[in-house]
Amino acid sequence: MEELMDFDEAVARFDPVIGLEVHVELGTETKMFDGAPNAFGGDANTYVTPVSLGLPGSLPVVNAKAVEYAIKIGLALNCSIASSCRFARKNYFYPDLTKAFQTSQSDEPIAYEGHLDIDLSDGSSYRFPIERAHMEEDAGKNTHVGGAEGRIQGADYSLVDYNRAGVPLVEIVSHPATGVGAKAPQIAASYVRSLRDVFRALGVSEARMERGNVRADVNVSLREGPDAPFGTRTETKNVNSFRGIENAVRYEICRQAAILAAGGTVVQETRHYHEGDGTTSAGRVKSDAEDYRYFPEPDLVPVAPDLAWVEELRAGMPELPAAKRRRVKVEWELTDEELRDLVNADAVDLVEATVAAGASPSGARKWWMGDIARHAKEADVELRDAPVAPSDIAELDGLVRDGKLTDKLARQVLEGVLAGEGTPSEVVSARGLEVVSDDGALVAAVDEALAANPDVAEKIRGGKVQAAGAIVGAVMKATGGKANAARVREIVMERCQ
Repeated sequence: MEELMDFDEAVARFDPVIGLEVHVELGTETKMFDGAPNAFGGDANTYVTPVSLGLPGSLPVVNAKAVEYAIKIGLALNCSIASSCRFARKNYFYPDLTKAFQTSQSDEPIAYEGHLDIDLSDGSSYRFPIERAHMEEDAGKNTHVGGAEGRIQGADYSLVDYNRAGVPLVEIVSHPATGVGAKAPQIAASYVRSLRDVFRALGVSEARMERGNVRADVNVSLREGPDAPFGTRTETKNVNSFRGIENAVRYEICRQAAILAAGGTVVQETRHYHEGDGTTSAGRVKSDAEDYRYFPEPDLVPVAPDLAWVEELRAGMPELPAAKRRRVKVEWELTDEELRDLVNADAVDLVEATVAAGASPSGARKWWMGDIARHAKEADVELRDAPVAPSDIAELDGLVRDGKLTDKLARQVLEGVLAGEGTPSEVVSARGLEVVSDDGALVAAVDEALAANPDVAEKIRGGKVQAAGAIVGAVMKATGGKANAARVREIVMERCQ
């Protein structure tokens, strides 16, 4: 068990510096350098071509759509777009890298020197500095059989699936982020969340972290103070959850602080993150760039995006998440806390789509953040994966606004929709849940309730209007909650005049 310093003590004694390398898989139809399908899942080693497998004599061709997506990402991150850039070979051996090198970009990235402003839960903001965004290909996937937690240590054997080999990636490399202090874990997670939202807004990736579409390498170092040289950093690899990013930063701060306080030296190394307990463990000694022996890829010509094309892409950029949040806060009359809840639940786009389908902002927010969110949590799925569409919620909200459903009945209808019983109208019809609005039926129910409660009826006639609630409750119970409560109250008062 590694020695840890208390987090508050660690950030009081040392100045944390963080950096992130975030990989996003692009949602192109084909891979980065060949025509193999770029798809999730599938039988092992079926989405491959000779190029994917790195077979001798096979030659790469750059995916133009991937270049377009990379430029859009660069523009969204306030980067400069290179007038010309090249691919390079990054040399290292690993079983899932058939060529023994990765085709990437080294000193000539497609986009460089940008930033992303992120909002924090306490209402403050932080400008995260970005060094570069470059294009590259993904490696395959190793499956280690027999070892603990799927690790190679102690495994009996390993299997390699090359379906992912060659999938187009953009890697966003940050500059060291300074001045983060005790907010370092939150800033790191919020930065990656903001990037994820940008990718989705651009339509360049599904950006599903649970599928590895977005994953982060988390760099952490400590120094004596803000004016001291940077300390030795560690790099926790392939963290694919916001909680994991936050935990990895916090753990490394506590671990490194304990080492430095004891007079030890932090080793520059890669580390593995363990989701179960939020800890990290040593991987391998970290290589520097020169160890990869980068050199220009001889089989690919430089990429030189036309300036007019870049400006055309810039002009066609969609509304980005930060601008959308500012807009909907005003349009939907949200408090800072309400907006933060929507953002943290990844519900802004869902609510917006529901409003666009005809719901009121308050109604859309109520359903997504209430009953649907609870259902998603119980089913252990993302809110966006709940089996209900924005159009269903807009229809449900309309039925309530039109007085055809009470809130109680609407919840029963939603249960049916979530259970796959059809649209709200179909569930209402099948379950017979529509509000009873027929005056004849309501008058009869009121008269029956008044007759059964003569003492209450007498109090109402004597001017105690609040006693009408007991009769309304009796009618609602008798009708199974299907009566229009407002109309029932009106009838009660009319009958007791």
